[in-house]
Parts: sequence; C-alpha cells; structure tokens
Amino acid sequence: MRKHSKVALRQQSKDNVTESVADLLALEAPLDYKSSQMSMSVPPGGPAGPKSKPEPSPDDEEDEGRPAWNNKIEYILAQVGFSVGLGNVWRFPYLCQKNGGGAYLVPYFILLLLIGIPLFFLELAVGQRIRRGSIGVWNYVYPRLGGIGVSSLMVCAFVGLYYNVIIGWSIFYFFQSFQYPLPWSECPIRRNGSLAYVEPECERSSATTYFWYRETLNITSTIADSGGLNWRMTLSLLAAWIIVCLAVIKGIQSSGKVMYFSSLFPYVVLFCFLVRGLMLKGATDGIAHMFTPKLEKMLEPQVWREAATQVFFALGLGFGGVIAFSSYNKRDNNCHFDAVLVSIINFITSVLATLVVFAVLGFKANIMNEKCIVDNAEKILGYLNTSVLSHDLIPPHVNFSHLTAEDYAEMYGVIKTVRGDSFGQLGLDPCLLEDELNKAVQGTGLAFIAFTEAMIYFPASPFWSVMFFFMLINLGLGSMIGTMTGITTPVLDTFKVRKEVLTVGCCIVAFFSGLLFVQRSGNYFVTMFDDYSAGLPLTIVVILENISVAWIYGSKRFMQDLEDMLGFRPYSFYFYMWKYVSPILLLILISATVIEMVIKPPGYNAWVQELAMERFQSYPTWALCMCFALMIAAMLPLPLVFIARHFHLIPDGSNKLSVSYKKSMMKDISNLEDESRFILGGKNPSETPSPMPTHRAYLGPGNSSPIELTTTSISSHGYGTSSTTNTGPKTDL
Repeated sequence: MRKHSKVALRQQSKDNVTESVADLLALEAPLDYKSSQMSMSVPPGGPAGPKSKPEPSPDDEEDEGRPAWNNKIEYILAQVGFSVGLGNVWRFPYLCQKNGGGAYLVPYFILLLLIGIPLFFLELAVGQRIRRGSIGVWNYVYPRLGGIGVSSLMVCAFVGLYYNVIIGWSIFYFFQSFQYPLPWSECPIRRNGSLAYVEPECERSSATTYFWYRETLNITSTIADSGGLNWRMTLSLLAAWIIVCLAVIKGIQSSGKVMYFSSLFPYVVLFCFLVRGLMLKGATDGIAHMFTPKLEKMLEPQVWREAATQVFFALGLGFGGVIAFSSYNKRDNNCHFDAVLVSIINFITSVLATLVVFAVLGFKANIMNEKCIVDNAEKILGYLNTSVLSHDLIPPHVNFSHLTAEDYAEMYGVIKTVRGDSFGQLGLDPCLLEDELNKAVQGTGLAFIAFTEAMIYFPASPFWSVMFFFMLINLGLGSMIGTMTGITTPVLDTFKVRKEVLTVGCCIVAFFSGLLFVQRSGNYFVTMFDDYSAGLPLTIVVILENISVAWIYGSKRFMQDLEDMLGFRPYSFYFYMWKYVSPILLLILISATVIEMVIKPPGYNAWVQELAMERFQSYPTWALCMCFALMIAAMLPLPLVFIARHFHLIPDGSNKLSVSYKKSMMKDISNLEDESRFILGGKNPSETPSPMPTHRAYLGPGNSSPIELTTTSISSHGYGTSSTTNTGPKTDL
C-alpha cells in the first residue's frame, strides 16, 4: 500500500483520534501500534518491527497509585479483626443460651450458609473487582443507587461514635485491674462519725454492679438528666480515639501491622481462659447447660430472626469496611477462599467464646449457689434457735457445718411441705444451680458485671482481669480499624485529600461528637444508637447491594466477571443465592425487624439508684424523635441520590472513573482498532490472538459454550454499565 494512499491516510487519521481518546482515558503514552506484529503494515509472516514494551496491566496498583496489602496474611487478619468483635464474646453466647443452647447452632449455621457467606463473598468480590470504597463501588455498579455507599458511610460514622466509647470503658477497667484486691471485689464502707456501714446501693445489688453503675458510669436515673460530663470516661474516650488514630493514620500500611497483634492476641487470651476455666469447679456444669439442646426452640420464628441478625452483623456486612479492605487486593486474588475462611473463623470464634463464657459463668454459678446455701442455712438455724421451726424437720444426716447442695435441697423440700401456706413467710430460697445458670446476661452486663464478678474468685485475679480487658480493647480496635477504613477509603477515593489530615480530622470530630456518650447519662445514648442507628438501615443497605448486583448489574454478568477475575467459575450455588434466596430472606428479616419495632415499645433500662436495680422506661418525646432521626439520617441518602441522578441534578460520577476501569476501556478501543486494521488488510482477526480476552456472556450455571463479543461504552444513565450488542442468548440485564 502506498504511503500517501487515501486508505492509508484515513487509517492514520483514525489512529490519531483513537490514541487521543486513549490518552484521555488512561493518562499515559499511547501504544505504538505500527511497531506491533498485528499492524496491517506488517505482512503475515513478515519481519516484525522493533518490539514495543508490553502494555501495563489495567489493575496494576503501582500504575494506579493505590496502596496494596504487603501480604495475604495482613489482609486476612484485617478481615478477621473487623468481623470478629465484641459481639462474638458477649452477644453470641447470650443468644445461644436464650434460644435453645446447642440447638441454636443449627439455624445459625444454616443462615450463615444462606446469607452470610454469599453476601460476604459478594462484598469482597465487588471491592476487589472495582478497587474502590463503598461509594465508588456502588456508583460503578448502578449510579442511581450510589446512595448505598453514602448510607454505609453514615452507619459507620454512627457505630464508630459509640463503639469507641465501649473501648474507652475497657481501657478504664484495664487500668483499674492493676491492683489487689480488685476494686469491684467488695462494697465500699461509708463512715458517719464513729458509725461505719456498707454503701446501701451496693448492699442492695452487688459489688460489681455498684462499681459499674456508680464508680464507672456514675449514671443518672433518666436519660433526661444528663448529669454533666464524667471526666474519667472522657479521658478514657480520648485515649481510645488516640489509639484508633495512630492505628489507621497511614491507612493499611499502619493498620496492617497493628492487625498482627490485635487480631491474634484475643485468641491467645480465649484459649488461656478456656484452659483455666475448665480447671475451675462448676465449669462443666456451665458448658453442659450451654450445649444441652432444646430442640423445641428451633420451631420458634424469633430464634431464626435473631440468628439471621447475628449472622448479618457478625460478618460486618453493609458497613463498607469489607469492601474497603478488599479494594486494596490484587484483582486475581481468590476472594472466594477468603470469604469462606473468614466466615468459618468467625463462627469458630463465636463457639470458642461461648465455651469460655459459660465455663467461667458455670464456676460463678457454683460460687453463688454455695453462698445462697450458706445464707439460707443460717436463716434456718435462726428459726430453729427461736423455735419457729422444729428440729424434727431437719433430716438426721444433715450437717450444717458441711452442708451440701443435695442436703439443702432435701431439707428445703421437707420444710416447704410441712409449712404449706406459711412457707413464704420464712423467706427461704431454693438455691438451685439451674436458676443461676439461667440468668441470661449480654452486652455490657456480661463483660463488665457477670464476667468481672467471676474473675474475683480466680487465683491471681488481677492478672486475669488485665488479660480479659486487654482482649476486649484489641477486639474493639480490630473492628474500629475496619469501621474507620469504611469511612476514610470512600472519601479518599472521591476527594484529593491527604490521608493523614483526613484521619486526624475524623478522629477529632468523632471525639467531640462522642462526648454525648460520656455524660453521666451516656450509657442510655449508647443503647439508643445501638438499637436504632444500625439495625434497620444496615439491613436495607445490604438488600439493595444484593439487588443492584444480582438484578440490575445481572447475576450472570457478575458471575462472568468473577470467572474472568478469579480464573475459575464460582459454584452455581452463589448464583441462586444472590438471585433468589438471599433477597427473599433479607426481605423477611426487614419485615420482622419492622414488626418488632412496632410491637415493642421504644425505651431503655434505667438504673434507679434508690432501688439499686434496672427499670424499663419509655423514651421521652425528644429522645423518640432522636431515635427516628438516626434511622432517617442513615437511610436518607438512598432516595436522595436516586432522585437527583434520575433527574440529572447531580453528575453520575463518570468523571471519577477508576484508573483501572479507564485502562480497560482503552484496551477495548485498542482491540476494536486492531480488528478494523485486520479487516482493512484482509486478515481475519479470529485467526490472530488478541491482546485482551473477549468478553463472554455467562449463560447461567454450568453453561459455557456460546461466545459473545461486547462493546464497552459509557451508558447514558451512568458509568460502570455496558450497552451490549450480542449474537447469542441475552443475559438477565
């Protein structure tokens, strides 16, 4: 072909246009197509021109300037640290005891397979595929549902505010543990002149309960009475935010190193507690009580609802932390293996924590039961000495100096039978071990009251207390790192701001916002945020994530993306879970949550100082408005972004395409240009290998035959979607 022929000139002009578009998309020097063997100027089998450098991978982190994990272990530890949190220690054991013991594990594991692992895999995959935080990911999938990422960020912010307060409480108890005896082991003695007496509030409750409510929180009796700032909790909160800030200030480069300790240390402590707990008297009673299955409980819908909720929150779905962590992976990382591994580790951790908790609580129950027997035996001796009871009622083999639980039960039964209706006036308790074991506690009540009370009776109790609260600090820190990453990563992807400045700014704002929770009434606000800021909004976020991928982007198309990314076809099980099962189960969960909110009156358990006990109180009007404001604020971005983009009030974000996505678009253009050159040169492109694999339409599970060429373009309704021209069967888009 002559150099100045019309065809050659037209081809060169077309090359220049294509290279200019590619420059704009990829922000890099264009490829020299004329030096390629596939250039039409080189005849088949002819000598190749000078070799050009291979085109960089569209997902090369260095080209993209995106940070990356130093190794796979750091990444797995980060995901484990984020998913395994305080809920595994104080929520799962409570639910297990409440909902049928060992029988509860059956619905939990079933729902882990149907909801947990598929949706966890989905979040890992979209983060790794698109390599952006939650906002960028859902803008990519479907711009009109870009509010999903904003809602995730809002929920992360709300949860981070009060979650770090719990870490602050743990820090306070941690430092209080460096003394012997432990400060919550005995009730304080008050003096009035020469008269000494036990603090009435403590005497009516217990030493650990008094230390928690009065010495630690110094709590008020209502949410309306703020009581001013608790300066000790304020300092503890400041320390907690400083620790979190230092852990995440360099992004994954700093948090990855922290995870080596914060993710592994809790397991060391749990195993130490398990070994020590099994050596204590009554530990086997607690474990046996825990895992004795009550199969009839499995028929109750409430059990399945609570199991689904626990699976949902245990893996951190919807928070954005899972997506943010996975976005720093290489595109060919096996995220399916990661999803299964982290989910199983989470489940095993929950079971391990349950064993530890009920081994220790079994020991505590035996101690409390022995105290009950001693106290009631003294009452009976008093009644015998005052002739209220006859000595004939006491079995001859009973020895009050060495009274066993069986002897007391026999004596109690005889007295109850003989006295009849007047038995209640004696004020005797049955002192049954089963009653002690059935006292279900969760949350702060388990960690800061029940467990601390049990540790009083441990040999070397300060050591075990230090270990326990240091474990809580690390469990909370791992979750907070994931929460903060879920906040900072989308912002850093969207705006050009220094990572250190953003992190420090977020922590400062969060500390001052968190002062709400370190007032004397702050514990009531922690309960409010825990009940209303995350539950329903997060469930709606996750079902929209599921729908946007499975129904809008397309399950078949997503499965094909996974095959291209991972190098193997995921199991068809996931196709059906994402397409049908998970959305249906999530809809049922949302309906059950709404019904419970309507039926259950909104309120909180207030500590009444005069009664030395908790009492349920309804929220005042302003607090009720605050509850609904939290839910609305978390969910409001969803309709706002949808409406704004539907009516083109805000851009769809196409100018914020990820570099990897731009480069992949450039490759598609390059491939089309190569094909056109071959056509002009009389060469069939199918006979020559293409530098980029063709896009195959995934036709469903087990189908791999028809091939479909797609032309990638930016659609009119947003980026990240493709208008396809296919010759095979249509996908479900």
